Amino acid sequence: MASLEDPIEIGGVRVPNRLYRAPLLECAGNGPGAIDALIEDLEPAAESGVGLICQGATIVRGEGGCAAPGMTRVHDPEFVSRLSRLTDRIHEHGSRIFVQLEHGGLRSMETWHAEHRAENPDLEQLAVSKPPWQLRVLDRLGFLSCDPHVLTTEEVYELAADFGRSANYCIEAGYDGIHLAGANMGIIQQFLSPFYNRREDEFGGSPEARLEFLTLVHDEIRDRAGDVPLLTKVPAETAAPPWPVVRRTLSLEDSIEICRRLEKIGYNAVVPVNASVVWDMSIVRGEYPDRAWANEAMVEGYDAAFGGPNRRRLVAAANWVQSLQYDFESAWNEGFCRRVRDEVSIPVLAEGGIRERDEMDRLLGDSSRQSGSSRNGGSAASDMVGMARPFYAEPKLGARLLEPESAETRLLCESCNNCTVPQVTGAPGICRTPAVLSERGELERAGVYERERRGG
Repeated sequence: MASLEDPIEIGGVRVPNRLYRAPLLECAGNGPGAIDALIEDLEPAAESGVGLICQGATIVRGEGGCAAPGMTRVHDPEFVSRLSRLTDRIHEHGSRIFVQLEHGGLRSMETWHAEHRAENPDLEQLAVSKPPWQLRVLDRLGFLSCDPHVLTTEEVYELAADFGRSANYCIEAGYDGIHLAGANMGIIQQFLSPFYNRREDEFGGSPEARLEFLTLVHDEIRDRAGDVPLLTKVPAETAAPPWPVVRRTLSLEDSIEICRRLEKIGYNAVVPVNASVVWDMSIVRGEYPDRAWANEAMVEGYDAAFGGPNRRRLVAAANWVQSLQYDFESAWNEGFCRRVRDEVSIPVLAEGGIRERDEMDRLLGDSSRQSGSSRNGGSAASDMVGMARPFYAEPKLGARLLEPESAETRLLCESCNNCTVPQVTGAPGICRTPAVLSERGELERAGVYERERRGG
């Protein structure tokens, strides 16, 4: 049993409490204002007392691999060294900061973003194996462009080395740890998943071989950056489209075994998440973002991304169908996290649909803080709890959650997803819901977010 205010160690680094800001798209890029944009985005959470800040997915190569416009790259040591301004600001508030490293593989803009493809016709897509037939069908229909370069064995080693180099640059810039983007259809999930990975070398052919890329990345990071905290998301492809459309996926049992093996390899924490094999609303469950799709100021950007008004309408229709399929579910990864925590001794981090302090206390097993209706007296499901979209709604959310009287606190985020769709145009990740912004304004005027930081 632990309280949200209790400290925790991850790989030898002390985190002052068990609340973390989960990775989000900052859309800061690498331009002249990138570091200021990251500070503006991430510092408020630290200022409000959040123990761990996870900078959103950053790309380990100088070309390609971005899943959305405006993602920051950390391949250049000169640029990364300037990120010490960000890490210093986070540390001034007593918080810790991890950076999430990623390469998108078949999820990259080279596959789905029409304008990006047109402007970069020679930019090569990377794939673990020949794309599954389902993606090839979408390619023939014109929704995707699936003509990738399948990584050779030597190139897999080179990609892992890029993760190691980027990790080293970031640690030298003051980041406290490395978080790998192991889910959300990035290239790490593509190595893990039997849906994508049909390789016949040491990186495919069996569950153990499909895990070999994460083993190699671990070794590269250890060799180049030292014994730093290292964690990764671990997907269970339980939200994949139904059989017979998709038959080869990572089951819950497969993913629990992956977590067990990652601990033996030397990973310091895991983030179990229920996922799909495609980039859909299984990772942002909630309402259909009608306000975002109807925003006239965004239409031109949507058309550029998806290839015209007709395809924009088709994507919006698919988004609506997915909103019915993946209705919002409170703490939707709880069961998976609980199963993993029973099997490993490293910290298990929970995120996904956590919207109340009561839920956080339940996940941490802190029955003393739960309201009478939610006390279950059960064991903990996780060692830390994190949120993503709620920090768009309330950048200083920690000030409300880490107060002594916060047991009944409910977050303002409505899971309406109007913050997510505009990001395909490169728009920043911010809350755009008037009712939420109005309520946040009232709390700001009441000084709620300026309360003294607790637990640090």
